[in-house]
Amino acid sequence: MTAPRTLTARSAWHDVPRHQVRRFAEIALADAPALAEEIMSEIQREYPHLPVVLDDSGDPLALVGIRRAIEAFVQHVAHADYTVGGPTVPPPGVFQDFGRGEGRGGRSLDALQATYRMGVRLAWRRFAEIGQRIDIPPPAMYELVDAGYEYLDGLVDQSVRGYAEAAARQAGERLRLQRRLMELLLAEHHRADAADALAERAARIGWPLPAKVAVGVLLRPAREAVAPAVGQGVLLDMEYEQPRMVVPEPGAAGRPELLSRALTGWSGAIGPPVRVADAAKSLRWAEAAVRLMRRGLLPAGEVLHCTEHTEALVLLQPEELIEDLAQRCLAPLAHCGSAHGRRLAETLLAWLETRGGAPEVAARLGVHPQTVRYRLRQIREMWGDAIDDPDRRFELELVLRAQRLRGVLGAAPGP
Repeated sequence: MTAPRTLTARSAWHDVPRHQVRRFAEIALADAPALAEEIMSEIQREYPHLPVVLDDSGDPLALVGIRRAIEAFVQHVAHADYTVGGPTVPPPGVFQDFGRGEGRGGRSLDALQATYRMGVRLAWRRFAEIGQRIDIPPPAMYELVDAGYEYLDGLVDQSVRGYAEAAARQAGERLRLQRRLMELLLAEHHRADAADALAERAARIGWPLPAKVAVGVLLRPAREAVAPAVGQGVLLDMEYEQPRMVVPEPGAAGRPELLSRALTGWSGAIGPPVRVADAAKSLRWAEAAVRLMRRGLLPAGEVLHCTEHTEALVLLQPEELIEDLAQRCLAPLAHCGSAHGRRLAETLLAWLETRGGAPEVAARLGVHPQTVRYRLRQIREMWGDAIDDPDRRFELELVLRAQRLRGVLGAAPGP
């Protein structure tokens, strides 16, 4: 990186007699209040939207800062050891406050930097007049303007630091308020004034309360994973081991596509759309889907939508109940060998799903109809008249579908 240009021991400014330098400083310091007023008036004319903040004495803070900056610059370049080198250092504090103010106001630094450049131009015009009046050589004045723009860089650096500090504080405060909102949204039991509290917390971060939300649970691709760019409308809390997000109006135009792009490389699940008051229910389904993903019972490597995997979530969630029902319903298969028992179970499920005869079941299984007829005779012998009972048939289809989802039976055929 190139070092900033300063007035060095061999510079033209150094060759100016000290009495002229002192005279330049005396005149410039005496003119500093008027020059500051002129710069302030021009800034207000060009940038009327910039806020005017007063100090404790009632003077505009910007006017005080401009005057101090002029005085510090003049005193520094007029000092006897200025020629030792090193950049001109602006006075700390005020210009950092300017940056903080822009950050807190949600504005960019563009206008502020433009006012700084305007101030340097106006100050240089006044300094040039003083230099001409007391016969300071032009080369020395050219070096002085270079030093002025280096000084400007220092002012900008201070403002950038203040701006970054304010932005970090605001981001931290917004995250804190957002987390409090999400905690209330996802609470299992809402307190009596939950609706008012939700509205108040949402308003504090500028989040319009939607009619519907869907809650997502994400699995980190890596410990240092960068938060997905889900957009400002989506509430995202990365503090959890499994990050959570609240998606407002999940069915709104463009929302699914935006989420799909933002969550590329992530996996997890998004619960069903629910009313805001029922957000905890959507979270429960998303957590259930993630548990099934980790067990290999739902596809991994992407963010699933629970509404597209309802059968798996319904049949695989109450595991103990389904297992107990399966033991009772499928007891007739207990004495069959594992391979033969599986073939009979697949045939029974195909028959229950198709409600057809041997040809339809055979087409579904990819076997000969005569094979199906043989298996169906065995099935009827095992279950007897119970196989014609609607309730028993429903239970059988339920447990057999659950076993297929677990991979115990062959996959369901395509359309």
